[in-house]
Amino acid sequence: MKCLLFLFCVALAALAVPANARAQSRTFAERLGWGPDDRVLIFHNDDAGMSHESNLGTIEGFENGLLTSCSTMMPCSWVPEFAAYLKGRADIDNGLHLTLTSEWKGCRWAPVAGRDAVPGLVDAQGYMHRGVREVVANASADEVEKEIRAQIALAEKLGMHFTHLDSHMGTLFASPAFFERYVAIGIELGVPIMIMSGSTLEAERRAVAEQLGLDDVVARVWDAGLPVLDHLFTSTADTGDPEEMVEALIARLRSLPPGVTQIILHATRPGANFSAISGSGHVREAELEMVLSDRVRQVIEEEGIILTTYRELLERRRQVADDQR
Repeated sequence: MKCLLFLFCVALAALAVPANARAQSRTFAERLGWGPDDRVLIFHNDDAGMSHESNLGTIEGFENGLLTSCSTMMPCSWVPEFAAYLKGRADIDNGLHLTLTSEWKGCRWAPVAGRDAVPGLVDAQGYMHRGVREVVANASADEVEKEIRAQIALAEKLGMHFTHLDSHMGTLFASPAFFERYVAIGIELGVPIMIMSGSTLEAERRAVAEQLGLDDVVARVWDAGLPVLDHLFTSTADTGDPEEMVEALIARLRSLPPGVTQIILHATRPGANFSAISGSGHVREAELEMVLSDRVRQVIEEEGIILTTYRELLERRRQVADDQR
């Protein structure tokens, strides 16, 4: 799961701005009012609502750690628990982790829109497909949009505020048609979407970025009054050893480039049931220890890294628009 998300995120980060132009352009952090050398960071946790343990880790990361943002998987069974938590915490930066796949063996979910409404999104068992490729091969863009809107409507019905939209397993970045619906809905609603204009320029990622038309899309999103990230990273190590993973995160933080960066984690406090869902509990718990780490907090202070949220990015983008009037 994380590997697929990383591939799509890196693909999006590539070629948003040509290398020769990038050196002459301002970061989106600077365009949002920060300094040209400022390093601004969203510590983001995916998969709230997937399990009770996912909720526990997310909440602990907010209450006692460095998390500044999260996103919720609306088709999953433990969403009501997290929705109840959010009702008492209007300050929490919560996005919708738009979910079109159901990858685990023993814990699966179906589309919020209903199986009959989006048949291309379900497998022979009636659950969402396990992999991104299956979604691309079987679902139409209309079905994807219908499911996105159903997940948004469910969040609204539950009284869940949401500050942004992103994509579980990167599925919405796997098809230009899916990507277009994702972008269009964010612009329509005036809600930030996870999209980045990064400096990762590996040759093998160029075709994907070009296929998505990322240069034009980034400009379109910004011109619509929504913020854009400069860089996006997943966790730098997945050994499950908390000390090794803290060291890897510290190295990443010390080398952060200027701009707005999002680091994606899956911090979880696994209990007896989580191992029945996934064998990744030790890695996810180590990621929770990363955001609880006093050493990580100290490095952020030493490096002068500025923590932020999607809510603040949108507020700053609106201020930029007001100043330009």
